[in-house]
Amino acid sequence: MENYASNLLLSGKRIDNRKLDEFREIEIKQGIIDKAEGSAMVKLGKTKILAGVKIGLGTPFPDTPNEGMLIVNAEFTPLASPDFESGPPGEDATELARVVDRGIRESKCIDLKKLCKTPREMVLCVFVDIHIINHDGNLIDCAFLASLAALMDTKIPKIKDDRIVRGKFEKDLPVLYKPIEVTVCKVDDKFVLDPMFKEEAVIESKLTVCVRDDEKICALQKQGSKELTMDDIKKMIEIAIDKSKELRKLFER
Repeated sequence: MENYASNLLLSGKRIDNRKLDEFREIEIKQGIIDKAEGSAMVKLGKTKILAGVKIGLGTPFPDTPNEGMLIVNAEFTPLASPDFESGPPGEDATELARVVDRGIRESKCIDLKKLCKTPREMVLCVFVDIHIINHDGNLIDCAFLASLAALMDTKIPKIKDDRIVRGKFEKDLPVLYKPIEVTVCKVDDKFVLDPMFKEEAVIESKLTVCVRDDEKICALQKQGSKELTMDDIKKMIEIAIDKSKELRKLFER
């Protein structure tokens, strides 16, 4: 199957007849977890990811005493893929959480200063939990879409006597930007978007690019064993910027 997928990609074709720069069908549903402050389920083809957001109270980091906190976690459940094992998060889950975290944080997606209650003493903490329900490729892009959709669905709960009152809300989470992460893959001289699980086995290298609404590049993450030239990187960034405009329209419906 790997040779079949590789030969197709090298000839500019794909297993499911998509174009090399074409994403699978995307479905986004928000507000599906009643007990979360925000949630979303994203289906990208057969890849399915759930993201939930909880708001807590905590002490700010010493270097950002007047800003709220963002913490992203990812869980790869064994039911989602035969490659996943039960137990603490492995390297892949940790890397996924870090790439999503970096994109949200560096894009200034959330106005963290508005989450400060008392400088140096108390701030709101935004916990984003990512759960892989079914793995059929391109987990990073799907997880980021789910996380963004969940953040846009999030409401800040009421706070009374320095305690959160669950189920009662004051306002929406201050989301300033809608960044999009696009992972551009390379096989020989071909650039490929949104690989299925069977295609990922033959991907030589990939570059995840986080693009903000104003086309500012906020974060980059390179994966894979093959090196990338500067021309490759420039081309991959151009592809990511173009595709991010298309994907961002999903949040305007």
